Amino acid sequence: MPASKILTLKPGKKSAEPNYVLVIHGGAGTMIRDGSTPEQRAKYRAVLSRALKAGYEVLKSGGEAMDAAVEAVSVMEDCPLFNSGHGAVFNVAGKHELETSLMVSKPPASHPAMPSSRRGSSVTLITHTRNPSHLARALYLAPQLAPHPMLSGATAEATGALLGVRQVDPSYFWTEARWREHRRGLGLPEDPVEYPRPEIPDDTNSETTDVATLSDDKDKETWEPLDLMPTGTVGAVALDIRGCIAAVTSTGGFTNKLVGRVGDTPVMGSGFWAEEWERDGGFVKRNWDRLRGKSKYEGVGVSGTGNGDYYIRRAAASNIARRMQYLGESLDEATQNVIDDLFKEGGLGGVIALDREGNVALPLNCSGMYRGVIRPDGVPLTAIFFDEQLTELEAGSTNCT
Repeated sequence: MPASKILTLKPGKKSAEPNYVLVIHGGAGTMIRDGSTPEQRAKYRAVLSRALKAGYEVLKSGGEAMDAAVEAVSVMEDCPLFNSGHGAVFNVAGKHELETSLMVSKPPASHPAMPSSRRGSSVTLITHTRNPSHLARALYLAPQLAPHPMLSGATAEATGALLGVRQVDPSYFWTEARWREHRRGLGLPEDPVEYPRPEIPDDTNSETTDVATLSDDKDKETWEPLDLMPTGTVGAVALDIRGCIAAVTSTGGFTNKLVGRVGDTPVMGSGFWAEEWERDGGFVKRNWDRLRGKSKYEGVGVSGTGNGDYYIRRAAASNIARRMQYLGESLDEATQNVIDDLFKEGGLGGVIALDREGNVALPLNCSGMYRGVIRPDGVPLTAIFFDEQLTELEAGSTNCT
């Protein structure tokens, strides 16, 4: 399938009103329209809409882009339809190893003492954190405890527990649909399927372990995902009223990955990026931009989804920023060129990206990408398949609660 051209969404007529935008994705790759039902598609779009509204409430109240993006991603981490958190795929050993990342274009205004060089945090090989995106934010905001831009496994989770990040038994992440995929992918019998009972590890603090969420809620397990053997992620990119852009990405990796595999989601510059830089072009151009009401800074935030191994090899996310900064490409051109390059090498997927002016791009080179955008008007617009336009979901659709 050739790369799908998705035009940049413009922010509309400039006004004195605050400009804030949130764009999200819930994974890209193997979803099939012919094998889906209207009810199934509506479930996905309902969750995307709820994620957009969660982040929108933060931005509307003047909150940080970082917090808006985390709120949106948390909704998808909690929903078994998506490959992150509860609903993440299994590795080859039948276990979950989760990854997440956060990056900001500049330090958030709520933490003015944060060094300008500290713009992100990521974690990998996570097994007990209910919402990995919460862990990435907590570590980013604690430079004394977590001075490094990337941590893994037990150290990351122990530090998160000290910071109040909720921990759960690994069985929380189990869903029947993903378990069957795991077994089928290895050529093993899918039946019988025994629902795992939560067991609190001896080294886990029961006061921070969310036992209630591990009870007999079987309704969630009846939800059948559209995507088969997914390789995607969930992600959000937000622009707040102060011009800060934040990108948050979270994933379970891809089905039956090797134990210990690290994908692009926690690798800065590959599956995520956020940055701003001063406009170039000389005195005349800078003054012309100023007269037109443009900031002297440009910026971009990116979250990728798809086969992360290719995103790592191409440094896909930061490559978008470099094409904008050094080649003068628009957001639309830069994202489309990177997605086209990935396709030529066999890397299927997509990206969501947002610049400092509020322009949004959502190119993909595969059958679909769960995606959505919300602006100051508060209307969540969503789409799934590669040839769909973003539209508002009809009221009364099923949600993931």
